[in-house]
Amino acid sequence: MGSRTREIDGRDSVTAADRSAWAALTLSSASGRWVVVAAVLGSGMAALDATVVNIALPELGRDLHAGFDGLQWTINGYTLTLAALILLGGSLGDRFGRRRIFVIGTLWFAVASALCALAPSIEILVAARALQGIGGALLTPGSLAMIEASFVEQDRGKAIGAWSGFGGVATAIGPFIGGYLVAGPGWRWVFLINLPLAVLVVVIARRHVPESRDPRAVPHLDALGAVLGAVGLGGVTYGLIGSAGGVSVGSGFALLLGLIALVAFVVNERHSAYPMLPPGIFRNRQFTSANIVTFVVYGALGGLFFFLVVDLQVVAGFSPVLAGSALLPVTFIMLLLSAQAGGLAARIGPRLLMAAGPLIAAGGVLLLLRVGSGASYLVDVLPGVTVFGLGLALIVAPLTTTVLAAAEAEHAGIASGINNAVARAAGLLAVAVLPLLAGLSGDDYQHPQAFAAGFRIAVMTCATLLAAGGVLAGITIRNPVAARAVEALPRRQFCAVDGPPLQPTSA
Repeated sequence: MGSRTREIDGRDSVTAADRSAWAALTLSSASGRWVVVAAVLGSGMAALDATVVNIALPELGRDLHAGFDGLQWTINGYTLTLAALILLGGSLGDRFGRRRIFVIGTLWFAVASALCALAPSIEILVAARALQGIGGALLTPGSLAMIEASFVEQDRGKAIGAWSGFGGVATAIGPFIGGYLVAGPGWRWVFLINLPLAVLVVVIARRHVPESRDPRAVPHLDALGAVLGAVGLGGVTYGLIGSAGGVSVGSGFALLLGLIALVAFVVNERHSAYPMLPPGIFRNRQFTSANIVTFVVYGALGGLFFFLVVDLQVVAGFSPVLAGSALLPVTFIMLLLSAQAGGLAARIGPRLLMAAGPLIAAGGVLLLLRVGSGASYLVDVLPGVTVFGLGLALIVAPLTTTVLAAAEAEHAGIASGINNAVARAAGLLAVAVLPLLAGLSGDDYQHPQAFAAGFRIAVMTCATLLAAGGVLAGITIRNPVAARAVEALPRRQFCAVDGPPLQPTSA
């Protein structure tokens, strides 16, 4: 943007005039459209990576001679660092510059993607995936925060809508790209495709995105909280995955260490002057209830997406392209109906939709029990994913709106960030726990009969979790005053750290 790029330095020097100067772009201007392009490409890169990595799991597992725990860690290595650090990433952007942290996150993500592509073993791949998650934690909050900070108020909602819509398109085309790459040049290209995208994002961001900071950003970052959260989630995850073949001294110690670290995390957040996760925000019953529902529902979704794509390839014999494309109806239904569901929730309240949505989705998941050897996509897969998509469309927008409406306006960003982290942590734990419950380990993913038996247990568990989420929502969620819901919806359906993913994935 050249001379039009304005960098706001220092908390004390930011005045109302300064804020007006940096939030001065319109969607009709070329500069404004470039900001949206940078945000869409950045977040779309992460969304694309999430989709295609799931599709590549069987192939990369065979190529690297990995056990089932290696597939779990390929997903969870990324999700672990993303879930643990995403709130810290948002705080870094607020304090040091949203564009700066966004660019750093994009470059970090690209370098880690190259390491993933070059990984000679599953251990190195998992380590590189963890580095990718750090890049994602820096990149993800900034993509939307830049839009909120750059546009005039009357165009902000439209810009966010464009960001959300085009992000959905990136999710939709991911299966085609991923399936083609896995079936064609190979699974390593799933990661290499991020490199040219990252270069394009950095060039656009540096040339066209204005820098901004939050004048009220905390003066000190909660680094200890971030470390304790990462150790806690990592220890619990390692302990659960390592227990698949029986509890060992190592897995038991990791689980104990993780639990101790999580307790220490809670204590630190309660006593820290600048906590990453302010405990006071959970005093709001509606906010707490919505996040409990998020944890249960997104745990089911994370487990389902992990198992289904593998089952379609290993058991049903689908090609990578067809297996990845199997969930496209979910994306299209979400794009078509999510806005209407959000509008309906604003009129009648979120309780009914948040209760009915998970129950409908649970019915769709149970229909997927028909997927087996020689399954037909039209007969055995499409009905289940369609019903599942209809239920999911009723959940996401009302859930996000409820979380934001329950928080004070000045806490909307941290509220959405917490909800995002809860969703990621739920998926992380689901991918760790469900194979243990299903009795899957070793090379079971290469044996259709063994994996089919575990898949049935996992699917029934996911359906049970979804049903439980619907019951919890019906019991605990309250319909707010209509005026407050309507007021919260236009500007705050998405915010500085985005809400749960449009199409939930574990990566």
